[in-house]
Amino acid sequence: MTLLIIIIVLALIFDYINGFHDAANAIATVVATKVLSPLQAVIWAAFFNFLAYFVFGFGVADTVAKTASTMDINLVVILAGIIAAIIWNLATWWLGIPSSSSHTLIGGFAGAAIAHAGFGVVSWYKEGKDGGMPSGVLIIVAFIVLAPLLGALISYLMSIWLLNASKKSIYPKLFTLALMALTIWYVAGQLIPFEEIEKPRFDSPFWSFVFEKHNIKWFIVAFIILSISIFALIFSSLNLSQSNSALKKMQLLSSAAFSLGHGGNDSQKVMGIIAAAVAVYIHTTGHGQVMPEWLNVVLPDEDKGIKAEMPAWIPIACYSVIAAGTLSGGWKIIKTMGSKITKVTSFEGVVAETAGALTLYFTEHFKVPVSTTHTITGSIIGVGITKRVSAVRWGVTVSLIWAWVLTIPISALLAAIIYYTLSVFVG
Repeated sequence: MTLLIIIIVLALIFDYINGFHDAANAIATVVATKVLSPLQAVIWAAFFNFLAYFVFGFGVADTVAKTASTMDINLVVILAGIIAAIIWNLATWWLGIPSSSSHTLIGGFAGAAIAHAGFGVVSWYKEGKDGGMPSGVLIIVAFIVLAPLLGALISYLMSIWLLNASKKSIYPKLFTLALMALTIWYVAGQLIPFEEIEKPRFDSPFWSFVFEKHNIKWFIVAFIILSISIFALIFSSLNLSQSNSALKKMQLLSSAAFSLGHGGNDSQKVMGIIAAAVAVYIHTTGHGQVMPEWLNVVLPDEDKGIKAEMPAWIPIACYSVIAAGTLSGGWKIIKTMGSKITKVTSFEGVVAETAGALTLYFTEHFKVPVSTTHTITGSIIGVGITKRVSAVRWGVTVSLIWAWVLTIPISALLAAIIYYTLSVFVG
């Protein structure tokens, strides 16, 4: 039990470090464009980090928890993985490198598991059920490339759309109206009706439908796209001063949306590690024991029809701690994200954050843990390319990519070394 408590405490410490390490992802552009002061920005981001508790489910947490088979590892494996993740996170924070806290955690978990039981213990690839999204470490590794590419593509296309919308032409407006109709149609098809909600939050069918977590997420996606669309419709009628003023107000919306995605995505990874630790503890101490209520964790198994169960203290603690970490800021990385990659204006800030938020929401929908750092960096690059390719400082970008590529193997190697060291003392 003592080792389990230590792991939970260290996991929450990692969550806190993740908050200030990744705070820059959500607030760098609003600080760079002087929409908010650094203090206002971290408070704004922290609030929406915590608000994510009411929006997102446990899909990403489930994926992280099943990085390695909990039946074949012990608590020392998870402890080594967390320690390695904390060391790498602090090192990259100190050097001002916006590396991925997500991949650090997964790399550490996988590396320690391999050191303990070999490569077969890691869930490398698993086909999705009924043609759904596959899962496993290889999918997570693939999204090291795909997440920033998707963010860059969305921000590039959004920039082209809004730049054309600023011209007095009927065609961008027709495109915008078509996009609005398509968004409403698509989101309506994704909503879960009251009859299919397993655990309604209210007695009222209407309020249960509105406040179902899955539905809230899609309402937010629709709100983001429709808000940008309304601006696109009136963009050409605004003068420079009016458009700058409108864009600065919209940056509050876009940064809030990204902070929400950051909280939902990154907190779930720590939830997954804690859930895995509890599952390992239950397995290693014997199934016959009656576990206390606070340890009532069940990892999902789609093949057997078993659904995830998690006591409320785990998500509440994780969302609260990452919000507290965000309040602590991360000023070294803010400088890199806010100015070194490309010069960011309010226009670029709105587009990059919106593209990053949409990328996070869609990947969370498919239960893929992605890096918020990679996502927002790709989105900022996509915006920079619309001005000209040379507007992106590729020297800075290449060094960031190297940090991304090396994060998982270095974390894995570090975790393996720590595991072997701990095994000598803990056994």
